[in-house]
Parts: sequence; C-alpha cells; structure tokens
Amino acid sequence: MGQTLSEPITSKTTASCSNDLYNIGSSSMQGWRISFVFVNIYLIDMEDAHVHLLELEDDPLAAYFAVFDGHGGSHVAKLASRYLHKQISETEAYVQGRISDALIDGFLELDEKMLEDDGAKDVSGSTAVVVLIKDNCIYCANAGDSRAVVSVAGKALNLSTDHKPSNEEESKRIFAAGGWVEFNRVNGNLALSRALGDFTFKSNKNLSAREQIVTACPEVELCTITDEHEFIILACDGIWDVMSSQEVIDFCRQRLEAGISPDLVCEKLIDKCLAPDCDLNGIGCDNMTGRSQEDYLLQFRNNIKFHCNLK
Repeated sequence: MGQTLSEPITSKTTASCSNDLYNIGSSSMQGWRISFVFVNIYLIDMEDAHVHLLELEDDPLAAYFAVFDGHGGSHVAKLASRYLHKQISETEAYVQGRISDALIDGFLELDEKMLEDDGAKDVSGSTAVVVLIKDNCIYCANAGDSRAVVSVAGKALNLSTDHKPSNEEESKRIFAAGGWVEFNRVNGNLALSRALGDFTFKSNKNLSAREQIVTACPEVELCTITDEHEFIILACDGIWDVMSSQEVIDFCRQRLEAGISPDLVCEKLIDKCLAPDCDLNGIGCDNMTGRSQEDYLLQFRNNIKFHCNLK
C-alpha cells in the first residue's frame, strides 16, 4: 500500500480518442497515494471488432490496449507503456501469426532488456495487462494484479487472473526459487507475484526468467468475439480491490445505456472506488485511471438494449 496523503487528490486527467470502430477514453486520479503512477481503464465497443480498429504501427489489422500499474517508482511502468507493444509486434512469433507466444516473448524480452540497461540501479516494478485484438479474437496477456474483464451480454468474463503470492501455483514457484510468502506478500514485501521489473526478485542465475521468485512471464487467454461482446475494461487493483468484476460491468453498463459517455463513466467509476478516508485497510486508497471513446456511443447503447431485450 505504501504511504498515503492526509487528503486525497481528486483532480483527474481525462482523455478520449476514436476511429471508425473503437470508442476509447481514459481518466486518471492520484487519490490517496503520495506518488502517482498512471494506470488505465478502457471501455471498448466490440460491435465491429472484426474490422480494422486502432492500429499497431507494425500491424494495421491489430489493436492494442494496456494498463501498467507501477510500484516503487514509475520507471518500469513508463518504459513498458512506451515499448511493450513494439517488442511484441517485432517478435518472430508475431510475424508467424503465433500471437499468444508473441505476447509471452514480448513481455520476457522487454524485461530482459530493462534488466540489461539499468535493472541493477532501478528498484521499481509494474503490473502489465494487455489486450490485443486481431482476426476477431481477443488476446489477453497479464502479469500482476491488474485485470481485464469483458462484458458478454451483461455478464462479466474475466480475461485475466490476478497474480497474488497466496495463489497455489504462484507460491509453488516462489518457494521453488528460494523465496517465501509472508502476510500474503513475496518475501514479506511485494503484494503481487508477477511483474515487469522488480529485479531484486529475479537474481537466481540458476533459474530461467519464468522460474524466478517474481516472473514477468504473462498468462495468456484467448476468446473469439461474438455479437454478445459489448465492451472491455482494463483496470488496476485500485478498482478491483473495491468492486467485483460483475459490479464494475453492471456499473458501467447501466451508465452507458443511460447515454453517459464512456470517459465520464470511467470518472464516475473512479469516484465510486475512492475511499472517503484512508483508514479502511487501504481499500479505495489506490491511484486509479480510466479510458473510453464516444463516437459510436449511440450504436453501443443500441447493442446493450438488444441484449437486454429493451425497446
């Protein structure tokens, strides 16, 4: 959790962008934390996701969205936001059409480059949850406790799994690498078990990058887009510690159907998750951000009404 302010900083930075098919926006807020790290929530209209959407530089047929929630400083989160998509699209696996492998390779290769450049001097780390949409498929790669959730006819479907040290598979790797779990933290310190950076926990030269106490290797999930896929939300744990996946989907869906633009829905979600004080075991005291688009909001509302059998 770290140190907190005496009063939360509630001013927000909100932005939106769009093309012919995507409706995306963002809103960020520092909240109670002393240090601010930019993180995101994306609301994505999936109605025509099989057509060209926002484009990767190396692949105009793919769209890419990500949230990076930094800790111990913002260095790793900033580098990841700048370079991870390039690292993924430049892998041999991506060129060969093996997108899931490309996501894994991209995460690990970027982590290795950061370690070689200045990993010995930098102590920061970052979660990374990435959604890449290509060929009518949603690929989600996640390392850490940020989360991606898609609304499927109003039902929340988690695209990622939170990587906590207390998870059985995570704790097995941690102990096998010589670490331990105390107070649900890696070595009594880190509250997540996978991350970019955090090189203090990746120093065992006898183990591969995937086997370290903390690994940058993401879990990748894949699903095919159907007419029932409505929108995706990507957010840091500052949202998910306060609300469940279904609660967030319900909250956003109701407001989108009421005609509120996606970027404003993100602002309202952040406000709802901000604790009135910071004496609630840290719940609602995180820094948060959201993104959305609105060019096709009416089209999106009609899609929701269709699935709700509304007129």
